[in-house]
Amino acid sequence: MEPHTREGGLELRAAFAAAFGAPPAAAARAPGRVNLIGEHTDYNGGLVLPAAIELATRVAVRMRSDSRVVGLSRERGAASSELDEPPAGDWLDYARGTARVLADAGLLRESGFEIAVRSDLPEGAGLSSSAALEAATSLALLAASGGPEVALDRPDLARLCQRAEAEFAGVPCGIMDQYAVLCSEPGSALLLDCASLVASRVPLPAGVEIQIFDTGVSRGLRSGGYAQRRADCERALSGARRALGRKLASLSELSIEELADLARSLDPVALRRARHVVSENARVREFARALAAGELERAGAEMFASHESLRSDYDVTVPESDALVEESRGLPGCIGARMTGAGLGGCTVHLVRAEQASLFAAALTDRFRARFAREPRFWRTRAAGGAGLI
Repeated sequence: MEPHTREGGLELRAAFAAAFGAPPAAAARAPGRVNLIGEHTDYNGGLVLPAAIELATRVAVRMRSDSRVVGLSRERGAASSELDEPPAGDWLDYARGTARVLADAGLLRESGFEIAVRSDLPEGAGLSSSAALEAATSLALLAASGGPEVALDRPDLARLCQRAEAEFAGVPCGIMDQYAVLCSEPGSALLLDCASLVASRVPLPAGVEIQIFDTGVSRGLRSGGYAQRRADCERALSGARRALGRKLASLSELSIEELADLARSLDPVALRRARHVVSENARVREFARALAAGELERAGAEMFASHESLRSDYDVTVPESDALVEESRGLPGCIGARMTGAGLGGCTVHLVRAEQASLFAAALTDRFRARFAREPRFWRTRAAGGAGLI
């Protein structure tokens, strides 16, 4: 366990004891994640390439003898409700939903619990703050109740956490976020097939730093934009099935050639959504091959191409994210850049040569400030390991 993780766990346990009058039974930490490439492909059965980051959420829990769930978050405040109450629209929904899904799966007895949360993950920035809360909560609850934390397959736990977010918190997310925060390894990204959940490690070359810039435009997955993109893809999939006369499990099963044949069968919006999904899967493969070969410029070109597709075909970029990506070109140390997460706000991700990382961050900050008259938040990080007990 790294020193900062150990210290964070001790501070959290002390805060829990001060709030609830006794120490917690278990504590866990889960990182956020940044998706390097492969956007809006996860719920379309496609490929993604995320990496866990050093920003993280920590939780401490203790089971109760009744059905009350009592939560205290340094960042989000206090909340409480019965375990089986409908969603209240607050942060505790994610913890309660996780507990209920674990109970439904026979992994946890139905019981209330106390939970304290500490996080340095920004909300609404597309860095998987909700998935980190679900993952950390699931591990801590299983440990506190004597559940099978070690034996439980991490991809299976990721599916359960995804269910909690989709069914209880009301967010129709894909599997990528939960998988990345639970299954990542230090120093590597994950090439994940979201249809089969088969994943492989993609080591990041030495001397490459990940930088994440916040557009300052808040977005929420519950907003209509995300749901509308999913509906567009469902419409494209239905149209493709009719036009091609064959079963398709997802848009990711379409070939480039078939996509060209659908130009007259799909409405223009549905066609653009499908084109993004098919071309983005190809970019993910090429990006992974380029990294493996140490061809950083080729990998960076795929990131820039991904952003352009998200702008022109998927309509999920905003002026701030477009500016951050375009202003990155030609700056010292820049390898590649794109928006990351669901879009319509959130963050951009930049791969930067480590020896020029400070120069890059300062230059991009200056350019953003000049265009938008405000200071951007940004984080410098590396590919981190997945969730675990602390």
